[in-house]
Amino acid sequence: MKKTRILFVFFVAAFITPRTDIRAQEARVRWEMLNLIRNEKFDLVLPKVMRENAIDMWIVVVKRGHKDPLHVDLGGGSPDDWWSRGNFLGYYIFTDRGGDRIERTVLGIHGYTLRYCGAYDIFGSAKDLKKFVEERDPMRIGINMSKYIGAADGLSHTCFMHLVETLGGEYAKRLVSAEKLVAGFRSQRVTSEIVAFGKAAELTRQIMERALSNEVITPGVTTRDEVGWWIQDQLLAMGLLPQASLPGVIYPVEGRSKDYIIQRGHLLSLDWGIEMLNFTCDIKRAAYVLREGETAPPPSIQDAYNQGLKVRKIIRKHVKPGITGEEMLELLYRKTEEAGFQRQEVEDEVTTSNKTEVNIGWHSVGNLGHGVGPAIWFEKPLRYKMKIRPTQLYAFEFFVYVPLPEWEGKKLRLGIEDDVVITENGVEWLYPMTERILLIH
Repeated sequence: MKKTRILFVFFVAAFITPRTDIRAQEARVRWEMLNLIRNEKFDLVLPKVMRENAIDMWIVVVKRGHKDPLHVDLGGGSPDDWWSRGNFLGYYIFTDRGGDRIERTVLGIHGYTLRYCGAYDIFGSAKDLKKFVEERDPMRIGINMSKYIGAADGLSHTCFMHLVETLGGEYAKRLVSAEKLVAGFRSQRVTSEIVAFGKAAELTRQIMERALSNEVITPGVTTRDEVGWWIQDQLLAMGLLPQASLPGVIYPVEGRSKDYIIQRGHLLSLDWGIEMLNFTCDIKRAAYVLREGETAPPPSIQDAYNQGLKVRKIIRKHVKPGITGEEMLELLYRKTEEAGFQRQEVEDEVTTSNKTEVNIGWHSVGNLGHGVGPAIWFEKPLRYKMKIRPTQLYAFEFFVYVPLPEWEGKKLRLGIEDDVVITENGVEWLYPMTERILLIH
């Protein structure tokens, strides 16, 4: 009888124990990488950005069914306070109590991956929010409300009113925007982030260069959208969700229709980035579809591309940390003008001059394709005034508009873009950058 019971227990255990396959292992590896990044950022970046912005306490309110943009950054989880039934709000709270560590607290948010991520000191009930704040008595309380930065604007109006009512008049007066704190927290990178982002960027490059090849494109047959769907399938094969927007190949003059068929003699551009491990890349690649008998792009197109590489060399030489995006942009335009190029501050406002025009539009990347850090781009009014710092990730992006003889002086628009990291040395590449026009036979 004992033997039978033992065998039965063994059978049941074997039946209900999940199989450890490669996908399960990959899920754990990704979770562990996110935990490493989170803990490093809380240790090394958070104290600095809270103190730079004179914020004593940062409260991020989350509501069931309404995730804050920093949901993954902070550890995930779901509001469901079992100590106070019917309350579907929760709080991540970071308090500067002196020393080299920010106190990290979760009230009313639950979930395995949050509780075991190793990032938080205190777990408690959402109903204790007021008492918790009163005990710490912060003078400035940062909340996620922002006019210009979407990732720092996660607090809804009803949640804001709830905070005001719960904390009471005196503490409600101490609520301030945490937009610059969020921008600093996300844009100042730890090494593990740079490693993870570099891997995502290299995967992006590989997929894009395969997409712009005869592996995917047959001239006169393949449509613009078919290239995009092929890319989506590659994401599924890697265990990543398809993206909301279909990646689309764009021909600079025509071919924006989804049914457009890629033809010989056309210069194609692909602007895209993978979304992986809470990161999003933003990269461009160009490809020329060879005509019958051609072995290279026409000399005028190759010359236009070479001019773009010359501009990139000038820009790279002069980008350094320590000044604002506004100051940097003015410096870069001045240096390209000294080299004989014409400044074009508004994208695609092409003039009739016979000079090659340059439009510079650097933006931060990382957790979003267009990140929340400082911008070397005047279209980002708040972040344009922020200072460029080491460890920040950027899309090294610009356009050249080159007059082509065969177009009777009309200009070819050519975009060049790769993701880089800023260091004390200036610009450093994360993967092999674009150096050539890809060829499709």
